[in-house]
Amino acid sequence: MSAGNIRRFYSMTSNIASAPFSRAVVNAMRKLYPEKLADKSWDNTGLLLEAPFDPLRRQMNSVLLTVDLTKAVVDEAIERNDSIVVAYHPIIFKGLKSITLGNSQQQSLLRLAAEGISVYSPHTALDAAPGGICDWLADIITGTPVTAADDEKKEDESDSEKASVEEDPFVDKRRPIYMLQHHPSHRDVIKDADLKLGATRHTRSPITALDIPDVPGAGMGRIVRFNEPQPLAALIDRVARGVGNPKGFPIAIPQGKSVEDMSIRNIAICAGSGGSMFANLKDIDLLFTGELSHHEALGAIEQGRCVITLFHSNSERGFLHSVLKTQLEEKVRTEWEEVRRAEQEKEGVSEELFEALEDEYVTVEVSERDRDPYGLVISRVGT
Repeated sequence: MSAGNIRRFYSMTSNIASAPFSRAVVNAMRKLYPEKLADKSWDNTGLLLEAPFDPLRRQMNSVLLTVDLTKAVVDEAIERNDSIVVAYHPIIFKGLKSITLGNSQQQSLLRLAAEGISVYSPHTALDAAPGGICDWLADIITGTPVTAADDEKKEDESDSEKASVEEDPFVDKRRPIYMLQHHPSHRDVIKDADLKLGATRHTRSPITALDIPDVPGAGMGRIVRFNEPQPLAALIDRVARGVGNPKGFPIAIPQGKSVEDMSIRNIAICAGSGGSMFANLKDIDLLFTGELSHHEALGAIEQGRCVITLFHSNSERGFLHSVLKTQLEEKVRTEWEEVRRAEQEKEGVSEELFEALEDEYVTVEVSERDRDPYGLVISRVGT
């Protein structure tokens, strides 16, 4: 064994610990979206892969956000030299009896561990949290397009605009009116698609409320009830703008009706797959989710309801761009300062660790390679 490898082996075995920056990211995620909000009856959230800190090969103080941890995203994280990947969907759902290169997902975990990259998954904790993904979808479908006049004064929101948002505990009052940034693959479709979030008067509540005293308003899914009925066509336009303007998405309406005929007052919302959550709901005009099965959609329109689906992960990915990126970066900066200070005050800090703690750089980016497995093919036959 070479001298360099001996030093690396000694450094890795004498004092194994996770990278301090990764700990700061995990702390930030747990404070933003507490793990106790997750549905632990089936979900697997939290720190799924804790890579040891290697002082001889430090990662960047950078976070990569993704919905799915695919091989392409793993390649991206390794190329970027990230410290940690925050993957919305857990790459580990069930207990593993072995971890081998023969399984593609396990291979991804092994590659990340070898490179010193950790993995954290918030999943249903992010769904249930006030201001999380379900509230983001509710903000979109209750929004209105921003006019030129609105754009000029968006830094100084008027009292009338503030009054237009229904007062309830399920809206993050600190969330600004701002440009909903598009996923890179959608930027060539419709540009400058601004929305005033939550601007149409409404009330909202969880479909399944969680009784957690220090997190008021937490719960799975959302029910939105407009003060006045809204044209279905207007809601479709809001969704197209808010999720990044995909070239198309499925809608279902009752037989004998047209989009122009339909008005909507009550909406059930669920990120991802909403079928089981919607099963027993009453007095709902529109189901808004990532995906429904054929029979679930058929049952809905037979009951006179409408359905908007976006494909599973397209109902989630825009949140990473529009909300989580900025939110997490701000929180990580605070947590990183605390971790650095605490570690620097300890005795016997190695030169390599001290150098890592001196690095104030922090960045959070959204994966450019993460995408839903489904796309749309627009036939040109006969055109």
